[in-house]
Amino acid sequence: MDTKPSIPMEVSWGNRKVLIGKGHPVVVQSMTNTETADVDKTTAQVLELAEAGSELVRITVNTPAAAQAVPLIRKKLDELGCEVPLVGDFHYNGHKLLTDYPECAKALSKYRINPGNVGKGKQHDKNFETLIDLAIKYDKPIRIGVNWGSLDQQLLASMMEENRQSDHPVSPNEVLRKALVRSAIESAEEAVKLGMPRHQIAISAKVSGVKELVDVYRRLNAQCDFPLHLGLTEAGMGLKGTVSTTAALSILLAEGIGDTIRVSLTPEPGQKRSAEVELACEILQALGIRNYEPKVISCPGCGRTSSTLFQELAQEAQIYIKERMKDWRKTCPGVENMTVAVMGCVVNGPGESAHSDIGLSLPGSGESPSAPVYIGGKKVASLKGESMSKDFHNLIEKYVQEKYSSKGK
Repeated sequence: MDTKPSIPMEVSWGNRKVLIGKGHPVVVQSMTNTETADVDKTTAQVLELAEAGSELVRITVNTPAAAQAVPLIRKKLDELGCEVPLVGDFHYNGHKLLTDYPECAKALSKYRINPGNVGKGKQHDKNFETLIDLAIKYDKPIRIGVNWGSLDQQLLASMMEENRQSDHPVSPNEVLRKALVRSAIESAEEAVKLGMPRHQIAISAKVSGVKELVDVYRRLNAQCDFPLHLGLTEAGMGLKGTVSTTAALSILLAEGIGDTIRVSLTPEPGQKRSAEVELACEILQALGIRNYEPKVISCPGCGRTSSTLFQELAQEAQIYIKERMKDWRKTCPGVENMTVAVMGCVVNGPGESAHSDIGLSLPGSGESPSAPVYIGGKKVASLKGESMSKDFHNLIEKYVQEKYSSKGK
């Protein structure tokens, strides 16, 4: 068995094409939390997520009003020049909404189907077949998205009973993990039998426990060839959510498991929805899988450093680079691979700065007030005084324009 389908999944809209699987870069996606029927708010949040780096944006389609809003949202995004593909998230009534609102079905670039809640018994099979038929009709790829919070209860009950009668029963948690994997793979294979092209199917089996997620996805990766979508289903809020998500996804991604990811953070009051996209990009960049913006290396500080000055200059460098990336992305291809160092004293400062593309080594306590700047491993300047931060930014800008600017090539 190939590790992935021979043809990558393509999710597209207009001129925008996102390829998933078969050696293509791991794709970042996210999901809105607005009421989809509110066209203006949903459009604004999709735009925010796309600008933050989300290559696919999923929206809830749960009511007739939401289904009617989808083509209007798509139209507004197109008018704003945002061609990010939209993924429809369907539960319980997706078969009916996609049937009754064909313009919604056409405006979406991909459908997410949860086999655990498309109906029970014969109705489950009928509704699932309807969803697959519609995906085939409109030539839309799908994700079979299993979730341990909404797992097919008939399948789970059957497997629990088999386990109870077994001569060698395993724990209920082990049965649950097996059921997740079985539901995802069997549903995907059923879609293929119904005529869905294999390369247009991705699967996921989300849980909210780190160890459980790692185990489930290792099993999926070993047992199927479909592209895998990774994500803790409920990561949590703040530091907890950040740590849990990073721990789970990093283990799997480092093992080469996962073709697309979503970070499911609970937003803190007042926090932008795009925070989850920023974390997803940071995880991929930290692992060396993809680069989104220049890496700023800075030391933690110690008794040698002038902490206030050091912290301010490191923060100002990050802010400056993030702000300039809005233009650099358009005119300076490759700049996302640049490394910038802001170091606090003479111990590791000069060496770390010399290993970076451009680095500043601040004077520590008791050291000369001069701050040497290194470019390409060579000392090119020494900065002093209140203009140190601005002068360093100017040197960064000059370096970027000389090395990456498409105008200068």
